Amino acid sequence: MVCCICKEKPATVHLTHIEGDKMQKVDLCEECARNKGVSSTPDFSLADLLLGLGASHEIEQASGGVDLKCPRCGFTQADFKKSGRLGCPECYQTFADGLESLLKSMHKGTRHTGKVPAGLRSTRDASERMKVLQQKLARAIEAENFEQAAILRDEIKQMTSRLAGPVSP
Repeated sequence: MVCCICKEKPATVHLTHIEGDKMQKVDLCEECARNKGVSSTPDFSLADLLLGLGASHEIEQASGGVDLKCPRCGFTQADFKKSGRLGCPECYQTFADGLESLLKSMHKGTRHTGKVPAGLRSTRDASERMKVLQQKLARAIEAENFEQAAILRDEIKQMTSRLAGPVSP
């Protein structure tokens, strides 16, 4: 789409004016939009539009008024407010406090678990539980807590027999 005014540059600003039952669309390039005085208002936030009203404000509040900046990519809260995106993976740690409440309101939790078929899920969960039990057993033996180690050993044996299922002759 080409700018309606200069008819040369690609249009990046799209305005729609609706009055009654009449609609008028204007497509402008950045330079023509700036010359006509069209710019984003300071209280408009793309992050608020994409993530819900108050999204950028939540990140600002979580930082306690300090303008956080990602040490890796230099992304700031203002950049997030404008784009509604983060700059790099480290931004998730930098802006973690504000993002957690946003993610909780958008999703079931803040930890990505993905989708797993039901049959595989129980096997995966059991496998993870087995790893945790083995780690606890190793720590109990290292700490010479043999009573706890015996309890964990028995639990591991029970779980192993359950996972193996009934043995057919």
